Amino acid sequence: MVSLGWADLDRGLFSISVAAELAGLHPQTLRIYEREGLLDPARSAGGTRRYSRRDIDRLEQICALTADGLNLAGIRRVLQLQEETRQLQAELARLRDLAGETAARTAREP
Repeated sequence: MVSLGWADLDRGLFSISVAAELAGLHPQTLRIYEREGLLDPARSAGGTRRYSRRDIDRLEQICALTADGLNLAGIRRVLQLQEETRQLQAELARLRDLAGETAARTAREP
């Protein structure tokens, strides 16, 4: 069975022109966002940019923040804070699981 890779959100599937069209932007805008560190598309063996579904979602988020009046530096900071929040939530969930396991183990001990 052939897998198209649609389920993998991080797989680079789209060329810059397709990604730009999906996001409603000019391809040069995507290059600017990459240069500014807002986007980091995968590269093919030949060096061509390949945008993933997650990249397209990020572009939509960047467009929304731009529409709200943020400049690129502000958008970069918002994206950094969102990533830090995701990491902290994952760490908190891991620690809660660990605490639950420890409590359960302690409760079983005589």
